[in-house]
Amino acid sequence: MRKKIPVAQVRVGMYIDELDASWLDHPFWKSAFKVEQPAQVAQLKASNIRTVWIDTSKGVDVEAPRPPAPTQWVDDVEVPAGAGAPEADLSGIGAPAPQPVPARPCGMAEEVVRARRILGQARPAMKSMFADARMGKAVDTEHCLPLVNEITQSVARNPGAIVSLARLKTSDDYTYMHSVAVCALMVALARQLGLSEDETREVGLAGLVHDLGKAMMPLDVLNKPGKLTDAEYAIMKGHPEAGHRMLVEGRGVGPIPLEVCLHHHEKMNGTGYPHRLQGEQISLYARMGAVTDVYDAITSNRPYKAGWDPAESVQKMAQWTKEGHFDERVFQAFVKSLGIYPTGSLVRLQSGRLAVVVEQGAGSLLHPVVRVFFSTKAKQHIPPERLDLSKSVDQIVSRESPAVWGFKHLDQLWMPQP
Repeated sequence: MRKKIPVAQVRVGMYIDELDASWLDHPFWKSAFKVEQPAQVAQLKASNIRTVWIDTSKGVDVEAPRPPAPTQWVDDVEVPAGAGAPEADLSGIGAPAPQPVPARPCGMAEEVVRARRILGQARPAMKSMFADARMGKAVDTEHCLPLVNEITQSVARNPGAIVSLARLKTSDDYTYMHSVAVCALMVALARQLGLSEDETREVGLAGLVHDLGKAMMPLDVLNKPGKLTDAEYAIMKGHPEAGHRMLVEGRGVGPIPLEVCLHHHEKMNGTGYPHRLQGEQISLYARMGAVTDVYDAITSNRPYKAGWDPAESVQKMAQWTKEGHFDERVFQAFVKSLGIYPTGSLVRLQSGRLAVVVEQGAGSLLHPVVRVFFSTKAKQHIPPERLDLSKSVDQIVSRESPAVWGFKHLDQLWMPQP
């Protein structure tokens, strides 16, 4: 039986099924565990957590109320026996239990602060998971669920923040942070497709573990700073099956992450791998994985190439969809979740000015919020100006290539500074 109790009632032997707190605000790596040491009880009481959920089928229940203590007489006054002993900790008992605060929509600048913190925590966590997998340790995906929850909440508040920040990764941590970026993209896509909360959580988890098989690839091939040979590419094509085997041998992995891990490189036209599935043979979740995986890969900087502009990437993927690479319905939902001109895109306005997209507009995919910074007529930089295109006569006429213009620091224009 699952029940919610004040932290004051937690004792050794209980099974904590859920902590009523953000993953970043509690001292435990897992959000579900058995309390086996008094030190864990002390950690809980010292934290900011006020209530927890316990599962009495997996551990002990709250202590039953003690029978009334016998009374004794002291100077003609009736008092409970044992009076004078230290008082019991009654904090939280009888007070209304705090309820989880639902994610509320917020602006880009506000959410970027939280997103930076989440990504900062995610980097070492993912690096550790890949290192454990490389050493042959069993994968426990329950460790990932708190991170999936944090990313899901961030996407609910403002999808552009964590999705855009996760794209900005170095070549050194690409393998780890690519998985975090795909998690965020999968969650945003799941919300656009109207998937249930359980499905959204599972596809988010799938994003985190979809490339786990790369932990088993030779490092000289995985980290090669250049184009792979045919033989090296054949080796890398084994990573979906390698990851699938690891997840099957691990614990806490449902069918959705397993499916995405194994089939995120399949294509609708049957030219993908490892099983050359086509059309309806590919699950919805694997089709989602295919779109999100490719988008983050082509927009990220790699040792051998610079990432493509986000709007340029969407355009290329639209063409690949026509060629049978992606499911059309899934790709259209993906664009709606991201924007026709995703955050960070370089665009030209009717006025001849160049701008970078800083945030999606509330009403239309065609009218994002931009920061104007360059005049093509004067061929020079101009004072940056924030412009909401839903309220302006100036509109986007084309996407532009940052490489052609020689712009190397566009991210400084759209990203709110800490």
